[in-house]
Amino acid sequence: MTGPLSKLTGRGNFFEDFTVGQRMRHARGTTVGEVEGQAVTKQVMNTAQAHWNEHFLLDSALGSGRVVFGLVTASVVIGLASQDTAENALAEIGLDGLRFTAPVHHGDTLHAYTEVLSKDDAPGHDDAGLVRFKHWGVTHDDRVVFEGERTVLVKRRSHWGDR
Repeated sequence: MTGPLSKLTGRGNFFEDFTVGQRMRHARGTTVGEVEGQAVTKQVMNTAQAHWNEHFLLDSALGSGRVVFGLVTASVVIGLASQDTAENALAEIGLDGLRFTAPVHHGDTLHAYTEVLSKDDAPGHDDAGLVRFKHWGVTHDDRVVFEGERTVLVKRRSHWGDR
């Protein structure tokens, strides 16, 4: 590998770049399909009929068709936010307060939003700081389907950036 390490990541997502109260709408959305909706659900044997049986929820309060496993929804939303919030991460520290506020079905498109809740020094890490984010997942038809908080150990530009 040649050249500065920081060229491999975004320019605006070091610890110093985040501001408490900052809000982001992440650029990409993704449609949840069969692979995302079924692979993990079956790997972890989440056998709830609402996840496995296409006809189980027919015309129910949760809508028709299989419901996507909540942790798949959370993973997709956090993944969509990662380009802006984790490219300079050294470690994922915590994930708290997960809430699944509405069902996601195969074919729904998810978008991610983030707010910076706090920034703190990280004990024992002069080269990084702790950033706490709140993430939301929203469908193509503006239903909030997920929210959760995440703490990330993020590189400081002063130690990792170009000099």
